[in-house]
Order: sequence, then structure tokens, then C-alpha cells
Amino acid sequence: MASHSFKRSATLVVAGALAAGAFATTAAPASADPINIPGVGTFDIPGVSLPTLPVIPGVTDTGSLAPLAQAAPAAPISTIGEQAVRAAESKLGSPYVYGAAGPDAFDCSGLIQWAYKQAGLNIPRTSYDQAAAGVAVAQSDLRVGDVISFYGGSHSGIYAGNGNVIHASTAGQPVKVAPVSSMPYDGARRF
Repeated sequence: MASHSFKRSATLVVAGALAAGAFATTAAPASADPINIPGVGTFDIPGVSLPTLPVIPGVTDTGSLAPLAQAAPAAPISTIGEQAVRAAESKLGSPYVYGAAGPDAFDCSGLIQWAYKQAGLNIPRTSYDQAAAGVAVAQSDLRVGDVISFYGGSHSGIYAGNGNVIHASTAGQPVKVAPVSSMPYDGARRF
């Protein structure tokens, strides 16, 4: 029954298009041009010559419904800093090892460098070099992914949002989340 209703609707749409075309075109001499209406048939309309009818979206040439294309869901847009934070989060609980830069153990700057590398960006290796690279950011303007320096630049972490930083703190402590305010803040850089 639904197919019959659709064909009837398609026929009405085509008939409307034909009527509109008849008003929009001038009558030709007494010749007849056959007009093919996909899904309906071919007709001789004496004295009327119509241009090709436009394709009706969702209707196939047999008059049945065409499957409508489904739009893919939009991928969430994220910054390199946000991607680096996701990488750092994946290493929460990993052991601290002085001089280690992953993928299984880290020191503070090694974690930051590794996380940014996962996001496709190479940044300096040491905490002092990280504190001097990128663009300076005020503490009041921190964004997820900013690299924060502590203790005069000798320690670094990555800003995770909500006043928290992910860092590899010291021997015996795993990679963890801590409040930014738990360490002496030195500055922040954005890459």
C-alpha cells in the first residue's frame, strides 16, 4: 500500500512539473515531442516541447524511493594540546624513571614530549627547553594541553583542565593528576 501511495505522490509531483513546464514553455508547431518521465512512462504532448525534467531527490528512475545517504557523524574537533592530554591520560599510573621518555616509563619532560609526539608535534626534550619554547601563556588563560613549568622550570606537566595537571613527579610516584596549585608555578607555554 505504501508503494502505491508513493507512486501516486511521484505521479502528482511529475504532473505538477509538467503543468509548470507547460506554462513556462511556448507552444511549438504542431509536432509532438515524446516526453519520458522516469518511473511513469513516455508521453506525446502535441505542441509542447519540454526541457529534461530535473531529478527528484529520493526517487529512482523507476519511481521507487532511493535509499537516502546517511551523513557520517562529524568527528569531534580537537587541538593538538587536547590530543596530547589524551595521550598523557593513557599513561596515568606508569612509573617515573629519570631520563625515560616512554612508552612505558617517564620522567616529567619525557612524558610531555611523548604525549605531544602522539599528537603529531615534536617539542623539546628537557623541562628547561620546554619552558623556553612555544608561546607564553598567562596562568589565567590556561587551556587544555598547555605545558606548565614548576620549581623555576626544573619540572613540567601538561594542563588537563579544571585546575589540574598531569605529570610524572618523582621516583616512587607514578604518572598522576595533581592540582596546579600543589606545586610552585613558574609559567606556561602553548604549542
